[in-house]
Amino acid sequence: MESDDRAISTSAAPPPVGAYPHARRAGGLLFLSGLGPRDPADGDIPGLRRDDQGRVVDYDIEAQCHAVFRNVKSVLEAAGSGWDRLVDITVFLTDIERDFDTFNRIYRDYFPGEGPCRTTVEVNRLPTPIAIELKCIATL
Repeated sequence: MESDDRAISTSAAPPPVGAYPHARRAGGLLFLSGLGPRDPADGDIPGLRRDDQGRVVDYDIEAQCHAVFRNVKSVLEAAGSGWDRLVDITVFLTDIERDFDTFNRIYRDYFPGEGPCRTTVEVNRLPTPIAIELKCIATL
């Protein structure tokens, strides 16, 4: 496996919302930029409901959790890593009181054993109207 330091981008994940890659190799590690649940094909956010003025009125955290895990998996695979190589995940939720238990239940389906290290924090908002974002580190 290559150990050069380089940026990784893939069309299998939604494009970044700024000037950064999906991931960057550094030696034997892979650092993923924050990834949300946007659909890579059209940018839609799963389970997002808006009113007539375009304001967010509700969202489906389950749909967003599954979508963000798919996006992480896509970036891992594009970089030559995999789900089983994740070592650390930082989870950003916009409503931890509402969504933490649901996220934990879904997380256990994806990581039935101990899984990677994890930190979960609540943030006021994310750059797009998503309810969850993951920041991950994996080995190569």
